[in-house]
Amino acid sequence: MSDEGAEVRYFTVDEANALLPKVAPVVQQLHDDQEKMEERQDEVMGSVPTNGGGAAHQEFLEASARSTAALEELEGLGIVVRDASSGLIDFPSKRDEGVVFLCWRLGEDSVAWWHPPETGFAGRQPL
Repeated sequence: MSDEGAEVRYFTVDEANALLPKVAPVVQQLHDDQEKMEERQDEVMGSVPTNGGGAAHQEFLEASARSTAALEELEGLGIVVRDASSGLIDFPSKRDEGVVFLCWRLGEDSVAWWHPPETGFAGRQPL
């Protein structure tokens, strides 16, 4: 979904926090749809050879379409989705002349963490 040639948008902490009211509901929807797809996956896979999946298949397809739209919306804003299931996203940023990621996870009140690219979530540090 991401374009390799696309220009990276860098966020300040204030810009990332200002986007949260718009982004948080999209991340919540993505999280919910991921759960729905995980719940329905076995049922859909087991029923495809017999009847095409019925209602479970339809729910799975709808959740998948909403997830795709949510991912495209977030990526269109310049946000990196790290883990849809936990609602983990990163905002590219610059710190001390280097690229870092401002880190936010569903349920957190604000963007209050950052990490270098090489450490990921495990290397989160408070701002």
